[in-house]
Amino acid sequence: MKKQIVVALALLVSTLSFSQKNELKTAEKAIKSGNFADAKSAIKSAEALIVSADDKTKAKFYFLKGETLYANGTGSNTDMDLAIENFAKVKDIESKTGKAKYTGLIYELTQAMLSNFLTKANKALEEKNYLVSSSGFEKAYRMSPKDTLYLYYAASTAVTAQDYDKSLELYEELKGLGYQGSEVKYSAVNKDSGETENFDNQQLRDFSVKSGTHIAPKETKTKSKAAEIIKNIALIYVNKGDNEKAISAIGEARVQNPDDLSLLMTEANVQLKMGNTSEFKKLIEEATKKDPNNAELQYNLGVVAADAGENQAARDYYKKAISLNPDYADAYNNMAVLVLSGEQKIIEEMNGLGSSAADDKRYDELKEERLVLYREAVTYLNKTLELKPKNIDVAKTLLNIYRVLGDTDKANSIKAKIEALESGN
Repeated sequence: MKKQIVVALALLVSTLSFSQKNELKTAEKAIKSGNFADAKSAIKSAEALIVSADDKTKAKFYFLKGETLYANGTGSNTDMDLAIENFAKVKDIESKTGKAKYTGLIYELTQAMLSNFLTKANKALEEKNYLVSSSGFEKAYRMSPKDTLYLYYAASTAVTAQDYDKSLELYEELKGLGYQGSEVKYSAVNKDSGETENFDNQQLRDFSVKSGTHIAPKETKTKSKAAEIIKNIALIYVNKGDNEKAISAIGEARVQNPDDLSLLMTEANVQLKMGNTSEFKKLIEEATKKDPNNAELQYNLGVVAADAGENQAARDYYKKAISLNPDYADAYNNMAVLVLSGEQKIIEEMNGLGSSAADDKRYDELKEERLVLYREAVTYLNKTLELKPKNIDVAKTLLNIYRVLGDTDKANSIKAKIEALESGN
């Protein structure tokens, strides 16, 4: 009885093995004829039996499955990813067994796949379809991990597509790899044209120099992209609103980019978002020392000073911003706001006065101070409206001031402008 069971099991294994090989032959024929639908069907039938197969059969199965999914470059994105996974399994099996029957074939296929991915990625980039481009470059990198430039392109295009989660993932991977991205550019001067020409590699450049068509060979090393990657990681965290991680990443980025003013400003703005006004001011002051002729920095210092109640300092900063950039509308507007903020104190004193002769005199003095304040504010408001003619809030403020000043003509002129803005003309 036991012998019969052993024989039966042997027959079963033999039958399964025969069925397996049959399905793989069917898949192989279908692939050669370009019938990938039939190939998929055969692969699916063989898949349930592959667990018990020997390494030789497994290697063939995963190779054929990869070919089927690739489908001569017509497979879907998901199928392409799976094809890459299956080819990796083949390599793993053959590296363990020491038999490289399919590794060479896989190399040829992967080169074709790589070319396919890069062609699609570059075409998508030209068409500004950045998500598709990013996906293509990432697939190219997965096919050829030594070419980390593809991973860099995948991260960069993902940022352009505003897929910040994906770009962050890819940039972090680049950072983990210690990616530098610097390369040597080879050039030489064309004897006939006198113009400098770049070459794809040193061999081509040297050949042109030796043949006499070019002179003055030159090699230039491009700047490392490591600092840019850390900077982009920081900016993505800022965009995602993850302020703590943003500050940490910016700190790291600034170590590598000590003179990058945009990074310093980014850190300052994150600190302001977090409510750290004193840190914001400190960073802006540092930025101002690096770039004393930057109107925006002076303006920001004015905002901080105004928020802290340091009105005179705020005035000085706004005036400096205007002197550096006479068309800085926000600086004029904030000067007007600062001037008008003095009105509250005047009104409070006026309301607290009695009816004595001295109080009446003081009331008249305060009333004149208020008018002087309005006249100063009008100068800045008019300039703001000149630079931003559709700012209806500024126009309405001007209308109210002209009415208080009793300037009917200007009040009517501003009123007409407001009506035109409200009607969309």
